[in-house]
Amino acid sequence: MIFYTSEKRKPKSLVNTARKYHKWLMLFCGVQFVIWSVSGAYMVFFDIDYIHGDSLVVNHQDKINVDNIHYSVKELREQYPDATNVSVGKFIDKEVYSFTSKDERHLVDASNGKLLSPLKQATAINAAKYYYSGEGHVLDVELITENPPFELSRRALPAWRINFDDFGSPSIYVSAQTGKLVGKRHEFWRLFDWMFRFHVMDYDDGENIENLLLFCFALFGIIAAISGLILTYFRVFKANGKRKITRSVKLEGRS
Repeated sequence: MIFYTSEKRKPKSLVNTARKYHKWLMLFCGVQFVIWSVSGAYMVFFDIDYIHGDSLVVNHQDKINVDNIHYSVKELREQYPDATNVSVGKFIDKEVYSFTSKDERHLVDASNGKLLSPLKQATAINAAKYYYSGEGHVLDVELITENPPFELSRRALPAWRINFDDFGSPSIYVSAQTGKLVGKRHEFWRLFDWMFRFHVMDYDDGENIENLLLFCFALFGIIAAISGLILTYFRVFKANGKRKITRSVKLEGRS
């Protein structure tokens, strides 16, 4: 008789414990579960190449025309004796030299030796239009030398930000020193960045995906899921088993 009573109480105690933990953990973690679902759905719904802004720019494959180079490397060395990492490239429609001097990158027109960097506003706008694949008009221009927005790396400074009046409010970032494309952003990328921060629960820069807050909520979520499985087992499978036994006993009694 004592053995029978203890066996009866054990499942009941387990169910009550599982119910208590499941209720309070879901009350505590429920909002974050919704955030995980919404942010995860957003990140899965949008194509990652579109989010990266690949469709915002044209991948130019310009070839260097040596006939347009009238300013030799020797002349460059004479004018800039401390120049290092010298390279020849293309900037919009010009052949240019790019080199490092006094810890800064510089751009020189290879046809006449004219120093192009730092880029002036008009040149930066022409470069942005050259890179941009859309048809929107330039909305505003800003030279960023310090305190960059979260979407631009500090290593890219100084840089020009050219905003276009187009779908998604696209922005093209052009280096003021090299004239190269250093960033391409739109509102969907910016929202994606915030969704990622909410998803990994890092509300600073979204780079620390191993933070303690995420670990704790994930652990609580696992415990809530296990307690929910226990409740499901006893309320669904065990209950169905008892109903079948009762139904069988009733049928036998009638027979």
